Amino acid sequence: MGPLGSLLPVLAATEGGGFFSTLAQRWQDGGFGMYPIAVTGIFVIAIAVDRFVMLFGKAAINKEAFLRGLKKHIYAGDLEKAIAYVAGQKKTPLTAVVKAGLINVPKGPEEVQAAMDEAMLREGPKIERRTAYLAMLSNAAMLFGLLGTIYGLITVFGGVAAANPADKATLLSTGISHVMNCTGFGLIVAITGLLCFAILQGRTQAMMDDINETSVGLLNLVVANLDKMKMPSQPLENLAD
Repeated sequence: MGPLGSLLPVLAATEGGGFFSTLAQRWQDGGFGMYPIAVTGIFVIAIAVDRFVMLFGKAAINKEAFLRGLKKHIYAGDLEKAIAYVAGQKKTPLTAVVKAGLINVPKGPEEVQAAMDEAMLREGPKIERRTAYLAMLSNAAMLFGLLGTIYGLITVFGGVAAANPADKATLLSTGISHVMNCTGFGLIVAITGLLCFAILQGRTQAMMDDINETSVGLLNLVVANLDKMKMPSQPLENLAD
């Protein structure tokens, strides 16, 4: 069964193992079908952790507080301070889109909209990437579980056919209880992956909605205050660095 398989009996025999010894025993009972489920589970955990860190950490920003500070500079007509304020914030997809729009204010509203649209096309995939894999991997884990169980049932029934009639019922019930572990582990991975997918997909949609709402609001705000906007004396790209 490989290195992991040889380690599991040791874990199962450890005194006071409790939950872990039971888990190790069930892993052994599940047979070879447990390995693709385990690999799928590792990918689910890795993707989920990466996306949670990104969506709830690196790409997260207090939108209301950010916009309050930004509007103060725009209402005052100070474009330089507005860009410097955005550049000083945490680097997120939202701030990147806003910064792209502000840099193009001197070129007119059409250029502001075009720049923000381009930035959204660039930043959007950073928010959405890899999350969809969780749904696919969850389905794969469930199917791997069913495949392992079916293969185990075929083996069990084949072995019972040649057994002593008096022992058939015991062998059959024991064999079925063992191979059903594949389905159980597959469902655990699948449910975990689907729950993570639902949470992350909701967060992704909320962040994309925030970016769309902010870009439209920023464009309207710039247009409304364009007549009192003081155009900077230096290239705006220098302020955004």
